[in-house]
Amino acid sequence: MPFRYRLQKALDFRIRAKDQQLQVVIIAQQEVYKVEGMIELNNREIDTTKSNMRQADAFMLESYDVFLKSLYEKGTQLEEQRQKALEVLAEEKKKLTQAEKDVKVLEKHKERMLEIYKEEEKAAELKRLSEVAVQRFFARHREEQEELEREARRNKDK
Repeated sequence: MPFRYRLQKALDFRIRAKDQQLQVVIIAQQEVYKVEGMIELNNREIDTTKSNMRQADAFMLESYDVFLKSLYEKGTQLEEQRQKALEVLAEEKKKLTQAEKDVKVLEKHKERMLEIYKEEEKAAELKRLSEVAVQRFFARHREEQEELEREARRNKDK
């Protein structure tokens, strides 16, 4: 009888859960990259605005100041978004780690059960072989006894 793991459905379920959690982690990582890209873009816009401000007319300086102020506020908001995204990512990674541990536990259990199954099969095979050997021994012993009896009858008849 082939090996059949009784908790295979649970193992498959945990593997699917781990794969789904991996996808969630990937999405969270992409969100972090997206926010970091927006921060980089905002920083470049701040640098560009500062360099343009140096070359601008005096009456435009107030407009540049207002625009820079809004860019700094946007940068602060983006930094907060990045922190939140990093927190979400860290939490999802913890969940992924736990899901991986759950899968490993069942995989180890499956390996142990397979080893036990193999040992039991080996013991059963040895028992069958032993029984066959015993039967052969007794059959040979019986044949030898019968042969000896025949020999004795022949010698007696002569």
